[in-house]
Parts: sequence; structure tokens; C-alpha cells
Amino acid sequence: MSVRERRGYDAPVLEINANRPDDGSRVDLCPDGELDAYSVAQFREAFSELSAEPRVIVNLSGVQFMDSAGLGALIGGIRRIREGDGRVTIFSDREAITKLLHTTGFDRIVPVKDVLADAIAALDEDPDA
Repeated sequence: MSVRERRGYDAPVLEINANRPDDGSRVDLCPDGELDAYSVAQFREAFSELSAEPRVIVNLSGVQFMDSAGLGALIGGIRRIREGDGRVTIFSDREAITKLLHTTGFDRIVPVKDVLADAIAALDEDPDA
């Protein structure tokens, strides 16, 4: 019996939306659910579709759980966007997810903000400043 079966999952564990605000200034990548070894391929695929976008916010407010596979996919997606000279910030208003990102030092490679307006503003900050 798989972990998912033991947990009683009948529905998809992760849903992902990519939204562009009306002003077209950025793309918000919004995973909703658990970002783990079981769903990471889906997340990687969604992230890779945004590799040419100049400005991306990864909105983790809908993520209830993230493991090391999810962190790895997040790092890989950020790297691909940066390779295309894009900018990425992370928004998380979930205390457990934000704490995970800070504890693992993730906030040293990309801005991690707990207020969406701050994440939007961080897209305009000079990363070398």
C-alpha cells in the first residue's frame, strides 16, 4: 500500500495554476496542496513552462506540506528562470512553509516574503545590491 493510499487520497494531491494579473507585469505560479516526491514532477513541468518569463512569483500560500523533493524542484525552477535573465520571488503566508524556507537557507538564494505586496516589490530589487 502506498503512502497516498494510507493517507486516504482520492483527489489530486497538488493543483497548479499560473496566473497573469490584469496588468501583465508578472506570472504567479500557485501550487495548491502537497509539494512532495509524489507531485514534484507535475510542479517541475509547470515551472519549466515559465522558464522564459521575466518576472515570476511562486505563491506557496496553498501549499500545506513540502519535502526535500519539493525544495529541489523549487531550486531547479528558479535556476531555469534566472538562466533566462528572469527574476523570481517566493510568497508564503504559511508559517510552517516560511520557516522551512528560512531554516534551509533558501532565503539566501531568492527573496522569501510573507506579504504578497513585498514579494511583488522584491521583483524590482537589485539582487546584487
